[in-house]
Amino acid sequence: MKKLLTLLLALGLLGSTIPVLAAEEVQAEPIPAWAYGEVADIYAMGLVGDEIYTDHSKPVTQEQLDKMTKVAADKLVLLEVEQRSNAGSFVIDTTRGGVLNALYMEALPYAFAGIDAGPVEFLSSLGVIHGSGSDLALDRPCTLLEAACFAERMILALYDQQNAGSLGLLWKAEGNGNTLYLLGSIHTDRNNLYPFHKQLRDIITGAELAAFELDFNNQEGIDEFTAMQMYSDGTTLKDHIDPELYQEVVEALAPLGMPEEQIANYKPWALANTFTALSMTDDTSSENAMALDLYVSAKASNLGIQVEGIETYAFQGKIFDDLSNEYQENYLAMTLSMYLGMDAAEGLSEEEKAAYEAALKEQDEAVSRWMEQWKTRDTEAFANDYPKDVIQSNTTDELNSKLFEGRDPNMIAWADRYLKQEGSHTGIMTVGAGHMIGKTGIVQGLKDLGYTVEVVPAP
Repeated sequence: MKKLLTLLLALGLLGSTIPVLAAEEVQAEPIPAWAYGEVADIYAMGLVGDEIYTDHSKPVTQEQLDKMTKVAADKLVLLEVEQRSNAGSFVIDTTRGGVLNALYMEALPYAFAGIDAGPVEFLSSLGVIHGSGSDLALDRPCTLLEAACFAERMILALYDQQNAGSLGLLWKAEGNGNTLYLLGSIHTDRNNLYPFHKQLRDIITGAELAAFELDFNNQEGIDEFTAMQMYSDGTTLKDHIDPELYQEVVEALAPLGMPEEQIANYKPWALANTFTALSMTDDTSSENAMALDLYVSAKASNLGIQVEGIETYAFQGKIFDDLSNEYQENYLAMTLSMYLGMDAAEGLSEEEKAAYEAALKEQDEAVSRWMEQWKTRDTEAFANDYPKDVIQSNTTDELNSKLFEGRDPNMIAWADRYLKQEGSHTGIMTVGAGHMIGKTGIVQGLKDLGYTVEVVPAP
């Protein structure tokens, strides 16, 4: 049971590396400048998938609109606004007016301020659509991007109206006229993570620089990391792990679009990280499963904010690549079991099945607690719940011993350099939440250096 949790802790502390899943190469079409600031929220909430980058100028289809209204409905119900009768009948089609009507119908069952004004008036008041009269072009076919932006704007506006959204584990460090926001990340998308609260979105968009464990825009680094995940000595995965485990891995990844000849190229730790990432999601994860640090990076990058990586892909890859062959095989076997859940308990005794089910439940409940603590900015509860001291004290575990060694001090040093610079600057540093807390963490480290560091008050 503790081994299962240890493996999850590893994911929560390392950067959001790219899972080794099959993906089609597509030719992206440039997003119009007017939508730069909105694409990250659209994608994170799962309003559309990768087609936003290729088909955004094409007319929205009814199927795509249905997906957007379903997401909107799921988000609005979480606000727990007083319900009312949703009397009203409106034409729903794929024109701009029809899309607005469809979105309005999802808000109509709730007592939002101004809801009775009608679709165009209500959504205009929220800033969903701009202009008046013929300027609105309500009869024109609505593009995929326009529809997605309408849905995103409505969701964000209604969340802002209700003072709702995820707050994040957020601290503020100040010194020498500079400000550095410290956002502790849990590298996943689950527990209805999105949308972020307006306060957090404004802090991200107001930063001059956004720093992460890794620079997610560094294609050279990504390519280097990808190469580290694969065998280059003429051997394959089949030569390094038990035949039965090999077959189980192949069967588990086949439904995800990975053929055996592709799987065989990867090292055990690369596949193990993929299974860990997959097992961290839940029923609320969007199809895009955009981890929160990737969202912050996309949000900043799309707005032209400078992005910087504190560590390198080679450094993080080496953490795993230096693990012994035996540890890598065990790591893969355990994460595969986590991914398969109770399907992996076949052949166990009833007593063993009960123990295994309890371990899986404990693992899921722990991650859910951390996510809820993240969403409500309960930094104290997270610090008490997340067993960083246990991880650091377990020096016999190969992976655990690498998670913090030299990493906390390096991140503290980076923050110190930022806060020491001349002038008056504001930045945001987003790294694993485990690096923020504890005696060796960034928050305490900056306090020890004389900086003022406080939790950002919730609005």
